[in-house]
Amino acid sequence: MDADKPHESVADRPLFQTVLQPHRSLGRGGFVLLMVVVGCASALVTLPFFLLGAWPILGFMGLDVLGVYIAFRRSYAAARAREEVVVTPIELVVRKISHYGQRSEWHFNPLWVRLQKTEHREFGLLALALVERGRSLPVGGFLGPRERERFAADFSAALAAARRGPAFI
Repeated sequence: MDADKPHESVADRPLFQTVLQPHRSLGRGGFVLLMVVVGCASALVTLPFFLLGAWPILGFMGLDVLGVYIAFRRSYAAARAREEVVVTPIELVVRKISHYGQRSEWHFNPLWVRLQKTEHREFGLLALALVERGRSLPVGGFLGPRERERFAADFSAALAAARRGPAFI
């Protein structure tokens, strides 16, 4: 046992721990390539008009490229949001960190909480919420249906393990 680590009991060990983050399919390299393609396409469309003397088109086409850039930068900023979920035999903790860095934290008793699922026959699992004594907390709102299903299965297994109690092995 390490002297610098506090003693951790079996009841404090996580049964389930995950960080949920929004997915962005376009990486940094793809973003740069997209901006180069959009910039070049804009330049190719703008050049004939500029040569004909319609120079104000430069500003309008430049605003289009700037608009695409700003939209993607805001999307990447929003991707910094995350949700941390930790289940121990005695506590369930959910931390939501916004893309601004603002933190909110909720504590639940894993014996009393249940996972509420909103499903659609055609589209799959649409929403998840933790429900305890009349209060509800949505989780994984930015996940796709498959990721939500995977999270729901793993989380439900952890809740079942917490209800069985800590294993003293």
